[in-house]
Amino acid sequence: MCISMMLGYMPWYNFSAVSKYITTDFGLTAGDMGIILSAFQVGYVVTVIATGWLADRVGNKNVVAWATLSTGVLSIMFAWLVRDFASILVLRLLTGLSAGAIYAPGMSLLSGWFPSNERGRALGAYTAALTAAYASGYLVASSLGSIYGWRIGILGTSLPVFIAAFIMFFLVEESPKNIERGNDAAKEAAKRQRNSVPAKAAPKMGYSGPVLIITAYMGHMWELYAFWGWVGPFMVANSIATGYGESGSVFLGGLLSTLIILVGVPAVWLLGMLSDKLGRTRTITFAALCSLVAEFFFGYLYGQSLALVVIVGVWIGFWVIADSSIYKAGLTEMVREDIRSTALGIQSAAGYAMTIPAPLVFGKLLEALNGRAIDPTQGTSWGPPFAILGIGALLAPVSALILSKLPQAKLMARKK
Repeated sequence: MCISMMLGYMPWYNFSAVSKYITTDFGLTAGDMGIILSAFQVGYVVTVIATGWLADRVGNKNVVAWATLSTGVLSIMFAWLVRDFASILVLRLLTGLSAGAIYAPGMSLLSGWFPSNERGRALGAYTAALTAAYASGYLVASSLGSIYGWRIGILGTSLPVFIAAFIMFFLVEESPKNIERGNDAAKEAAKRQRNSVPAKAAPKMGYSGPVLIITAYMGHMWELYAFWGWVGPFMVANSIATGYGESGSVFLGGLLSTLIILVGVPAVWLLGMLSDKLGRTRTITFAALCSLVAEFFFGYLYGQSLALVVIVGVWIGFWVIADSSIYKAGLTEMVREDIRSTALGIQSAAGYAMTIPAPLVFGKLLEALNGRAIDPTQGTSWGPPFAILGIGALLAPVSALILSKLPQAKLMARKK
């Protein structure tokens, strides 16, 4: 599952990695780029709730496998078919629609294989693979794009998706519990067993806990995906400011963005394990504060020493994703197993809904501060856009602190 995720989500940020070439070729503004980034997220959100519900009925594996295959096909179509802003927008939207059917059902599939006290580690590894996919997408697309052109850069991140699809179709299995849920007799036995013990998880204990952890996740996602989407152009802009030419700045910006995202791979796995021991809400609060505080001055480092920009970027890159799997692990512990995929779908939809306005607001604010420059990497005022990400991210620690005071928090590993 982790290998499939790492290969299957490589197209997610390939557009951002080669955006300098695409914006130049098609005359796009920072606002246009924000719209395109948001359109991809719209596609994801539209799909994710329906596929969570569908996965509870037809199986997680089937949904993830076909969605992965569709993502690869549409990403290749983007490489060869886009000719203007409208075609870019449509194909990125369709790619987002396909990608939206992968993550939540995949989390549910893995949850079925691991008990609660090991789930943070397992889902942390899966989210680490997702983070590695984003970093790989930046690295491969920017490296190939700087040498062979942006279409080859997009293509280079699209072909590995077919390996991911093969893995899902032929090498991954549903957990025995998930297979039994499709059998009426087993379903009845599971229902009798649930009714023989005191009710704990939602819906019988109410939805206050799930709602709060979903709300915290929304703050987390406001910051995360806009940061990842815009850190590439920001690093290219910093490379230009320090004297690099066009090809050199795209390559270096992509390499540095890869580093910034890649440090999240060990972070999300380590924090997932830590949350199994120290508690979900405590770990969420700490990680969220570590990243969002740095957002308030990161953009103001534009034009400073590239080493300093990278150090702060790496700090944010580590903490901005570190708590991502904990929201999912906590939710799976507060809802009943037979609605797990649906609940994860709702959580993903709510979280990714925040990723629609966040990159758009970032782009529009960047445009307003720097004028309608054809190339967003020509901008010099980046402070307020990154600060906006920090403001929205405050929702995560605030919601986690409120959740820690509720009795339902005791359902999560190690109580809180």
